[in-house]
Amino acid sequence: MKGNMLVMNKTRLFGTTCFAIAFAAIVSSCGDKTTRSTGWEFSRNMYDPIGYNPDQPNKNFTNGQTAQTPPDGTTPVGFERFDYPNTLEGYEAASVNVHNPLARSEKNLKEGAHLFQAFCSPCHGPEGHGDGTIVNMEKFPPPPSYATGNSSRGGLMKDLTDGKIYHTITYGLNLMGSHASQLSPEERWKVVMYVHELQKK
Repeated sequence: MKGNMLVMNKTRLFGTTCFAIAFAAIVSSCGDKTTRSTGWEFSRNMYDPIGYNPDQPNKNFTNGQTAQTPPDGTTPVGFERFDYPNTLEGYEAASVNVHNPLARSEKNLKEGAHLFQAFCSPCHGPEGHGDGTIVNMEKFPPPPSYATGNSSRGGLMKDLTDGKIYHTITYGLNLMGSHASQLSPEERWKVVMYVHELQKK
């Protein structure tokens, strides 16, 4: 008898639960069909963030800008400072004082070759002879060959040092723009390592 009562109570509870769920579904689907409301929104603040975008006006700062210039003397997280200015004097000083911190290895050379092909070869050519695809389309004049050319700053391209190559990648030179935003400092050093291989060819 008690077993039957228990089964009946469970059945009644199950039926009541199913009815409640169905009723809730019906009620929530009803409403004013003339509106274009999609119903309740989940996490509205995810669509309307409290934070400002960098280019938005911002009344919290006296100059009204969200993106602020970093204070003098500070270094952003993850940024590696290069203390040689974009001048001929800075270029020559880098030649004397700046040396590749990476060990020469097959792995670094292989990665340097890959980076060179992706970022440098369109102008410098796959072997560094100044015969890249952009040059062949006659869009730009050819840069000097690493093996046989003369640098526009004086001297032979085959004699360029670690510091001179790194300085040029960082700042650019003549028609070549800076690659500092495309290549991290470590990647630049791998390219420098590979350029030395091209100077021998």
